[in-house]
Amino acid sequence: MLDRVTSMQVFVRVAALGSFSAAARALNLSQTMVTKHVAALEDRLGVKLLHRSTRKLVLTEGGRDYLSACERILAEIEEAEASASLDRIEPRGTLRLNVPLTFGFRHIAPALPEFNRLHPAVSFDLGLADRYVDLIEEGWDLAIRIGRLKDSSLVARRLAPCRTVVCAAPSYLKQHGTPGKLDDLARHNCLGYTLPSAIGANRWTFGQDGEIVVPVQGNLRANNGDALLAAAVAGQGLIYQPTFIVGDCLRDGRLVRVLGDHSTYQPGIHAVLPSGRQAPAKVRAFIAFLAQRFAPEPAWDRGL
Repeated sequence: MLDRVTSMQVFVRVAALGSFSAAARALNLSQTMVTKHVAALEDRLGVKLLHRSTRKLVLTEGGRDYLSACERILAEIEEAEASASLDRIEPRGTLRLNVPLTFGFRHIAPALPEFNRLHPAVSFDLGLADRYVDLIEEGWDLAIRIGRLKDSSLVARRLAPCRTVVCAAPSYLKQHGTPGKLDDLARHNCLGYTLPSAIGANRWTFGQDGEIVVPVQGNLRANNGDALLAAAVAGQGLIYQPTFIVGDCLRDGRLVRVLGDHSTYQPGIHAVLPSGRQAPAKVRAFIAFLAQRFAPEPAWDRGL
């Protein structure tokens, strides 16, 4: 079966040049193939498109109507292809970006104005959620994920390290003492993060590969790091959180790091996108922008 779009292109060229042979030369096709394309359209439509004579070709009434439709359709196809090609070259259009809540609020949203100054043709649809999202099913162009990646169907680029620390308010440590070894955690109020993580509500992992698992318990569990941070600053207990959440409080003394001699869980911060064809320019530009913004050391780790 001949390709319908190609047949339309052939028909438009025949009508414009008034000759099968001229159209064949212009399209670098044989005259027989040009004839087959037009005949295929006529068979599909069930109407005659051209009156043929030894001297010239004349469009039928149906041929004139179909020619107008073909010209409009082919122009729209050309425009769509040009637009798609431009998307690969020039950052533009809406970028649907999904980011963990706290990280997005603290470190992605404040970066968007600078990116838009560089690329004013890009707009954002920003989703802030700590749940795992399916990029393809939910239509996200890009996601930022924190942790060790397992989904091999995604393309990932590491943007920055994610240091984690155990810390507490000076008031809590003054009242309950400072843990010096991992076993001491059993005697402390450990505020737990409930979303799936190596740093969970009932266990904290230590060691370079998370090989040391320590059971913990406490009187507060939450699915958001900022909520745990607020409780820890108020003196409620110990927290085990990334420095992008607790960094400011460590620098100004509202929190104090403990168990600093023990290696903590160190997940990475990654940009992930669906695999397949080359990503649009807006996605590539934003990933490069973040990688440069977070290098060589992210702002939240400076001075710690």
